[in-house]
Amino acid sequence: MLRGIYTGASGMVAQMHRMDVLSNNLANVDVTGYKRDTSISKAFPEMLIRRINDNGVYKFPFGSAEVAPVVGRLGTGVEYNEAYTVFEQGALKETGNPFDLAVDGDGFFSVETENGERYTRNGTFILGKEGLLLTKDGIPVSGENGLIQIKKNNFVIDSTGRVFQNGALSDDPQRLVSVEENQWESMELVDTLKIVDFARPRYLQKQGDSLWMDTIESGAARLLQDEKRPKIYQGFLEASNVNPVREMVDLIEVNRAYEANQKTIQVQDNLAGRLLNETIRV
Repeated sequence: MLRGIYTGASGMVAQMHRMDVLSNNLANVDVTGYKRDTSISKAFPEMLIRRINDNGVYKFPFGSAEVAPVVGRLGTGVEYNEAYTVFEQGALKETGNPFDLAVDGDGFFSVETENGERYTRNGTFILGKEGLLLTKDGIPVSGENGLIQIKKNNFVIDSTGRVFQNGALSDDPQRLVSVEENQWESMELVDTLKIVDFARPRYLQKQGDSLWMDTIESGAARLLQDEKRPKIYQGFLEASNVNPVREMVDLIEVNRAYEANQKTIQVQDNLAGRLLNETIRV
């Protein structure tokens, strides 16, 4: 009886963890570059059920064995294992803002925080007072040769992440987004955005504010070059890959599973109470 209560309780705890992940996904559905999480649970080891209401003797042609006959297997519950991130590509939304950048493919922007190098998919950038390209939270964006310093209305970024500037184009910021590729070579190359990837990105650790930190399991950041680099789109932002409809359906499923485990505990408790009452009467 008590084993059934423990099994139901473990199911409720697992559904609570899943509820937390789904709620966090829905809360960040409008965050640029957000990647949804998914909760993974694993089953406890199964137990063999043996029949013990007989003499437990097997009869074989060559002898006998003192073993209780195996009836079947019994599940012993479930436990929360981990929540890992699904790095599916989010939809690209055009903004027309030359400071908005989107990564189309695998890879991360590299930024320099006070605590060291961090990584992000959120390309909502601004121009700092010193002419540095910054994130919306004021963190400098890294280039392959250092921090990127540009002038307002005076730069363009191509699909490979190269940053060009030319004073002759400074009158109209919208013109910079539509500059033809054959004109970029005549402009001054400032730097190239530092785009990195990891051997096992699922083990990256979220730091908040759309930032990621590498871990031992994820491996160190690897600079992407040439054909391995994803495409960079200027004037676009990557939306989150959260499907709110799917998340709401999963929330309903979690609520029903939680209630089912709750009813299991109630039934087991009632049966245990009846068993004790009948035993006392006898």
